[in-house]
Amino acid sequence: MKRSGPMRRPLALAALALAVTLAHLWLAAEWAPPRLGDGATDERPRTIAVSFVRELAPVAARAPAPAAARVRPTAVAPQTAASAPRLLEPETIQTEPALAVERAALPDAPALPALPALPDVPGVPVGPPALAVAGPEPAASAPAAFEWPPSTRLDYRLVGNFRGPVLGRARVEWLRSGTRYQVHLELTIGPSFSPLASRRISSDGEITAQGLRPRRYDEETRAVMRDVRQLSIALEPDVVRLPSGRELPRPAGVQDSASQFVQLTWLFTMQPQLLQAGETIAFPLALPRQVDVWTYDVLATELLDTPAGPINAVHVKPRREAKAGGDLTAEVWFAPSLQYLPVRLLIRQDADTYLELSLERLPLQAAPGR
Repeated sequence: MKRSGPMRRPLALAALALAVTLAHLWLAAEWAPPRLGDGATDERPRTIAVSFVRELAPVAARAPAPAAARVRPTAVAPQTAASAPRLLEPETIQTEPALAVERAALPDAPALPALPALPDVPGVPVGPPALAVAGPEPAASAPAAFEWPPSTRLDYRLVGNFRGPVLGRARVEWLRSGTRYQVHLELTIGPSFSPLASRRISSDGEITAQGLRPRRYDEETRAVMRDVRQLSIALEPDVVRLPSGRELPRPAGVQDSASQFVQLTWLFTMQPQLLQAGETIAFPLALPRQVDVWTYDVLATELLDTPAGPINAVHVKPRREAKAGGDLTAEVWFAPSLQYLPVRLLIRQDADTYLELSLERLPLQAAPGR
């Protein structure tokens, strides 16, 4: 007896659900890469304890001051090395539920002057990070005092594609205690109560007059049917020790994959004119397989329709193109009305493999000074 259409429909839906589940389990098994050398250790810094007590309300950003002396991040000559970790092959991260908070607008970030495009600078300076100042009045290039924002949490919705659509959540936390900082980026694919895969990347270091000075970078990847994968980078005073044990000279102003986003936020807060279309920013990045200079181009301001509401944000894109076997790239949209925080990130492994993070709710912050 031939089954009617309505009777066949539940069976078809069940088969589709089973196929999708099996595909995601396969994705989780394929996602995590093998360990990179012996860089993983059990001596990772403890997470700074923070209570988030208020919601950051958008405020109108001040217009940039007239261009005067200009500050440029020190750039370092590229070094030859293998490709950086790949997008969905490395790690993702686990999230926690957001806390209930009271809404409180915070003061606007300091205004900044306009900068010229920054060319790649040859040579690899070694030593503490510094900013090269160009212009007739070098001493007046930036405000004498800068108040770092309190500890901040940003939650994102995650969509993407890796041999099929993927969904998940992401969280970025900026934590500080005195002059010590931590940046944590967590990504999860699948349901929060039982993720198929997760990755956590962390940066730990010091806050200095030249921005962030990382001391250690950690990655941890978890996936269904795979062992936990960990790796670490030690950023010592004079050398950068990669997970393989290879040591390279520490360039001035070097950042890691987690700290770079907060360093960019600091640069944009100190010099908001850097967010004008056509500007360029370059600095060295310590990646698991190399230390290399990355150049970011500032594109147009866009009105983003985020789950947190419409937000004006400036699009910043790495000059490198994402391609199979190459470096993982991350485009970022910074919102001047939200203390120049990133409200959208587009992370690419190649043209067809990507993760897109969109701000889910307004950021949460600790009490001032925390």
